[in-house]
Amino acid sequence: MDNKKSLIKLQDMGALIALILLIVGISIISPQFRTVDNFLSLLRQSSINGFIAFGMTGVILTGGIDLGVGSILALTTALAAFFIKGGMAVGLAVILALALGTAFGVISGIMITKGKLQPFIATLITMTVFRGLTMIFMDGKPISNLGDSFALKFIGKGNLFGIPFPVILFILVFGIFYFLLQKTTFGRRIYATGSNPQSAKLAGVNIDRTKIMVYAISGCMAALSGLILLSRLGSAQPTLGQSYEMDAIAATALGGTSMSGGRGKIAGTFIGVLIIAVLNNGLNILGVSSYWQAVVKGIVILIAVLSDRKRG
Repeated sequence: MDNKKSLIKLQDMGALIALILLIVGISIISPQFRTVDNFLSLLRQSSINGFIAFGMTGVILTGGIDLGVGSILALTTALAAFFIKGGMAVGLAVILALALGTAFGVISGIMITKGKLQPFIATLITMTVFRGLTMIFMDGKPISNLGDSFALKFIGKGNLFGIPFPVILFILVFGIFYFLLQKTTFGRRIYATGSNPQSAKLAGVNIDRTKIMVYAISGCMAALSGLILLSRLGSAQPTLGQSYEMDAIAATALGGTSMSGGRGKIAGTFIGVLIIAVLNNGLNILGVSSYWQAVVKGIVILIAVLSDRKRG
């Protein structure tokens, strides 16, 4: 029994060990990787996938999946850019974009709970529809010339005490998710829903409401990532967010969250996000083709899922 517990503990630490080995390995190969500027850039980039991955973790813990996050990101970013270009205050545009992202997530949740669709099918539909709406709204063209707002620039490019603001926000949001999942009744309901929905229902958990809420949170996190990108790019692109759902799922799986639901920790997702960021950053520095990067990421996801099956 003790040996089994030790093995499970070692497996749970696998993502952290992999991250350390990855950082050490790439640092030895490329001195450019281990510079302070590169690490800050890596962390800033991590935040974009990180917000989506945190939302994805909640969804996967309930036994679901959210393929629509990339399209929600694109549509909310386009709308925020449209609002700002039309003269709306940046603060109000940000609030509206987050609210719309939440509403789009609710649509996915309702399709799954009330429409009785499988999460994969429901979010495949929202992914396709929201991407199409983005293309129609933008007519396939970027929305730029958003003015010279300090607030807009600060969201994605600002610094506090020498630390990029997106990194500070990333850590803050991580803390909120940690508290939500580990210390609240809602967090326990999420785990119960994914672990054994029948027992959870008998215990008084409102399964439908819990699922709708996690998809709403996922949509909100996608919108937040879009706002960071809007600030950094200074424009909204119709293809923004394509394949972002894959990086988020990869980070969640790498962090040890079971793809069948009910088991996993947000701290693991945090490490998974860093692994994906280090992989992307390191492979870019080493001049590896983007096509091969996709292959590497696919293999990493496969290893993570196989490891999850062994833990189960």
